[in-house]
Amino acid sequence: MSDILLLQKESFGAHSIPLPASKSESNRALIIDALTEGENKITNLAEARDSQTMIRLLKKDPPVYDVLDAGTTMRFLTAYAAITGKQKVMTGTDRMCQRPIGILVEALKELGASVHYLTEEGYPPLAINGFPEQRTDKIKIRGDVSSQYISAILMIAPTLPEGLELELEGKIGSRTYIEMTLQLMSEFGIEYTWDDRKINIKNQNYKSTTFAVESDWSGASYWFSLLACADKGSLFLEGLKENSLQGDSKVVEIMESLGVKSEFKEGGVLLTKQAVKGLKEWDFTHCPDLAQTIAVTCAILGQNPKFTGLESLRIKETDRIYALQQELGKFGAQLIEGENEVFELIPSVSMPQKVTIETYDDHRMGMAFMPLLTKTDVEIKDSSVVNKSYPSFWKHCRSIGIETKLLEHEI
Repeated sequence: MSDILLLQKESFGAHSIPLPASKSESNRALIIDALTEGENKITNLAEARDSQTMIRLLKKDPPVYDVLDAGTTMRFLTAYAAITGKQKVMTGTDRMCQRPIGILVEALKELGASVHYLTEEGYPPLAINGFPEQRTDKIKIRGDVSSQYISAILMIAPTLPEGLELELEGKIGSRTYIEMTLQLMSEFGIEYTWDDRKINIKNQNYKSTTFAVESDWSGASYWFSLLACADKGSLFLEGLKENSLQGDSKVVEIMESLGVKSEFKEGGVLLTKQAVKGLKEWDFTHCPDLAQTIAVTCAILGQNPKFTGLESLRIKETDRIYALQQELGKFGAQLIEGENEVFELIPSVSMPQKVTIETYDDHRMGMAFMPLLTKTDVEIKDSSVVNKSYPSFWKHCRSIGIETKLLEHEI
């Protein structure tokens, strides 16, 4: 492991960044591909470690699916292994085995899968022992915990002998990720209906097709943030579409208030610096992966917004609310939890000469705090965490003129 020092740089010229492919789209496309009879042609798959882990496990098909720290891979492969009647052990890192999976497992068992917990109830590791028969074609699942549970069930639904009616209970979080899943399924020939809270999918076959994965809007958000915090500059982000399947494309709307103008052109989107209009509030229910980026941006820009929809952040790679509170405090900012899960961001009033950021084994912590370099030197601990979703991140930082220094751990 090594830390990285980012030297202060206030302004940027015109640069182009070849963004990585979307991890979210890639992981869904890989599961759908595995469930499709015939040959698909899927291009631009993500270089992210999560997606590469998925590719490796699907290709080698070992008796133990060790997903490392990949939550999406754990959830999608659990449903895939169950519906295809495989005998598998599902496991991962210590942190992965602390992340709940009970809602998905209970839904799969209700459908007819044989799944057992090997240690603690509700958490990996799991033993999957096939799918003897479908017991029901109607199940209910909470919509307010993780959309990945819902997406995992939806992708296997067409292969169920009796199809499925899935009813979403309570508040529906990360709705855009559920929509992405269904739209991707339709790209591979699946028909569905979504009426109010009920999604209906009949038994049908995925059809082979050609599909190109879009560039990653989550990865794009860090460059929006950098430009918002800089004194001047422009960036062209390659491979993004205006009509995207990804919920994190909402960053365009948010950053319009925080000083970044977006113009879609052939091959991507051009970002230019403009005056900050101000952000008063934002609900991250449907784009939770943007929360860290926006919180840091607002802290740097002196904004005092209120945030909602952060509930799912506590069960991500780390407790992201706690992590944000600790690291924002290092440069005088605060994220204060109020009543009804409303959070107030108190911005920084003065900046230290250097800030050292812990990453908590969370790729987004490493990247979200990068824009601090527009105001001070920043040391990012365990810089390799970015490999989970954006392995070329530090290379791209250097390509636009950011000076970096690797700091090896003492032994």
